[in-house]
Amino acid sequence: MSVQFLSGLLLILGLCGIPSDGQVKKETLLSDKVSQLTDWSGRRAVIRMNGEKFRKFVKAPPRNYSVVVMFTALQPQRQCGVCRQADEEYQILANSWRYSSAFTNRIFFASVDFDEGSDVFQMMNLNSAPTFIHFPPKGKPKRPDTYELQIRGFGAEQIARWIADRTDIHIRVLRPPSYTGPLMLGLLLAAIGSLVYLRRNNLDFLFNKNTWAFAALGIVLIMTSGQMWNHIRGPPYAHKNPNTGQVSYIHGSSQAQFVAETHIVLLFNAAVTLGMVLLHEAATSNMDIGKRKIMCVAGIVLVALFFSWLLSIFRAKYHGYPYSFLLS
Repeated sequence: MSVQFLSGLLLILGLCGIPSDGQVKKETLLSDKVSQLTDWSGRRAVIRMNGEKFRKFVKAPPRNYSVVVMFTALQPQRQCGVCRQADEEYQILANSWRYSSAFTNRIFFASVDFDEGSDVFQMMNLNSAPTFIHFPPKGKPKRPDTYELQIRGFGAEQIARWIADRTDIHIRVLRPPSYTGPLMLGLLLAAIGSLVYLRRNNLDFLFNKNTWAFAALGIVLIMTSGQMWNHIRGPPYAHKNPNTGQVSYIHGSSQAQFVAETHIVLLFNAAVTLGMVLLHEAATSNMDIGKRKIMCVAGIVLVALFFSWLLSIFRAKYHGYPYSFLLS
């Protein structure tokens, strides 16, 4: 009779909304985890985790928060240049959220380095870095919770848009100011002013059409090759695969590029431009017909070959690019 009475009493207490001991422990554990993560994120925007912390705060329930984890390999012996570039962008994103007025404990940013948590890489069946995975408040990560790095690139803005798609949390990326551009512009203006002052008695070069034409062409080639991207993003010159040792000079995504790639595009654009100039000169100059034919053939070869290589680069970076010429 007493057992039935106690069972009925527990049922009534449960219906009245009074939490049981299990619920109290669960809520206490969750509160402790959120408090600990909040404390860590207050010290560092990206929480560094090993296997024990990952299993406790990311994998194990209860959770009412999202965790974005970057799996990386930052140790120098790993020679992962992309990992360092992605880590810089990830730090910018996490700091933007940390100092945002909309900051809450709904989402945390963490990282697991291979040399500090190789067991985590084995647990997640990961064999490449960097990799970004979103762990939702409930359940296991689904396929869209793994960031498509090769397609979207590792820019902070692209990762922020992916996070907004997965969590409805919108993060405004705030980048630290860079004074390199204004400084270089000031030095350039100072150099031009010094040149004009030294030649103040002979300024005919300012009215030279060829000088202005070459200057304008140089600016166009620099801008179209992606040098401004290098200034803003600071990408590596090239990437060496730590497993195979193969060096890549062309980035596999349309959202990023290497410094070497911009130099290659600059040279290809310059060669196409030279070919067009030769074709124009062959058609309009008064030179010997034999020289004009040579210039015409050389111009056609330069335009056709280097333009074909440019299209090949576009096809390699953007899979499904529909145009090609001579080379596939």
